[in-house]
Amino acid sequence: MIRTLLALALLAGCATGPSPAARPPNIVLIVSDDQAWTDYAFMGHEQIRTPRLDRLAAESLVYRRGYVPSSLCCPSLAALITGLYPHQNKVTCNDPPGDPKNQETFRAGRERMNRHMEAAPSLPRLLASRGYLSFQAGKWWQGSFARGGFTHGMTRGDRHGDDGLTIGRQSMKPIGDFIATARKEDKPYFVWYAPMLPHQPHNPPARLFDKYKDKTPSPHVARYWAMVEWFDETCGQLLDLLDPNTIVLYVTDNGWIQNPDAAKFAPKSKLSPYDGGLRTPIMVRWPGRVTPRRSDEPAMSIDLAPTILSAAGLEPAPGMQGVDLLDDAAVRRRPAIFGECFVHTAIDLDQPAANLLWRWTLEGRHKLIVPQDAAKKSELYDLVADPREERDLAAARPETVAQLRRRLDAWWTP
Repeated sequence: MIRTLLALALLAGCATGPSPAARPPNIVLIVSDDQAWTDYAFMGHEQIRTPRLDRLAAESLVYRRGYVPSSLCCPSLAALITGLYPHQNKVTCNDPPGDPKNQETFRAGRERMNRHMEAAPSLPRLLASRGYLSFQAGKWWQGSFARGGFTHGMTRGDRHGDDGLTIGRQSMKPIGDFIATARKEDKPYFVWYAPMLPHQPHNPPARLFDKYKDKTPSPHVARYWAMVEWFDETCGQLLDLLDPNTIVLYVTDNGWIQNPDAAKFAPKSKLSPYDGGLRTPIMVRWPGRVTPRRSDEPAMSIDLAPTILSAAGLEPAPGMQGVDLLDDAAVRRRPAIFGECFVHTAIDLDQPAANLLWRWTLEGRHKLIVPQDAAKKSELYDLVADPREERDLAAARPETVAQLRRRLDAWWTP
């Protein structure tokens, strides 16, 4: 009998998440802004230096084949904070319809988008039931930080972040002050760190630009590379602030391929249905609870909400389709992942299908891209043999296209 009780106790100690009565971990979510999945030293980039994120990767469960559902900032971030696809939470685009110079119409449209956010579950609101204080810093599109359920934050309510956009670029002090408050109140904390880095403007410190300017003939590329290292430095400053009992999660909002000839992104990246716009490493570090390793199983940014909630001893909210990334069996059981890309400026704020450009799905090594415009053809890529998606196999493999299309339509048919 004693041996049985000891065995049960040991099994309980190996559980993935904490018991409901245990103090939940602090949670920090790091969100890079406009960075390609290749642009880290630990992902194989030969020029860019990312020492602090390399260390984080060495201490984490790293999903090398991570994805966001949509390659545009606002819907990607809304999906991340709600754990819902854009067509579920109805935040599908960056801006509402109409002329942004017409302030009355524009504000009314943004208010409609903010209300969609308030109607959806959000991580800060759900974590509050476990006593968490939460802090918003960086990119935030849906009004004031409070409208997302954060107890503390920086953004007052302008388009995509206002005061919050100073984090990282000017100082990390607001996050340090918040963590001090949480410690003083003896509360677990959740930090949303989504700086506008390496996002434009690409104006890195001179010391970093000087480091890269002779490594590429393009000053635009050199500035972007320097921005990536600047972002890495701020991540190190954040990680140095944290308490031991803290789970750190990492993702980017969408990809970016720097145009070498101009201060803008290249094709097949941001706003596209290709991996240059959608793929990201996803990392989970939880000292003493998660064994560092690398996985090539596909993962999604919408998986982070169930992962965070499980770590805090909570259940996923209704409608969440992601899985707990710390549950290996659940990750392996998933036959495919899905996503959707929309127009930048909405056509209809209440009908997601009106704004849709592409749906996509990834199963094994194959990725299918289906345009909403019936006059355009679907595309099929073997991502193992062709990671840059240069050879469309749709015409040569119609059976694979049909199989993936059936699965995609079963997920969401607009």
